[in-house]
Amino acid sequence: MATNKELLAKGIKYLFGALPLMFMGPSVFYNALMNKQNNWHYLVLVIGCAICITSVFLAFKGIKTITDALFNDK
Repeated sequence: MATNKELLAKGIKYLFGALPLMFMGPSVFYNALMNKQNNWHYLVLVIGCAICITSVFLAFKGIKTITDALFNDK
């Protein structure tokens, strides 16, 4: 059973893209919750949620791509 190396590299790139977002998203979200007196509170909260959702999406897409590369699923 051969592994599709290009597809495997693409999946690893997705996971490496998700890794910094996994740390930035909760930090931005926490910052928004601690600064409720600021006028930008809701904007920062939405940005933090968007970063968290993007990191989860990229992680799932990376894992799916890696499994497709390993098991030759087309």
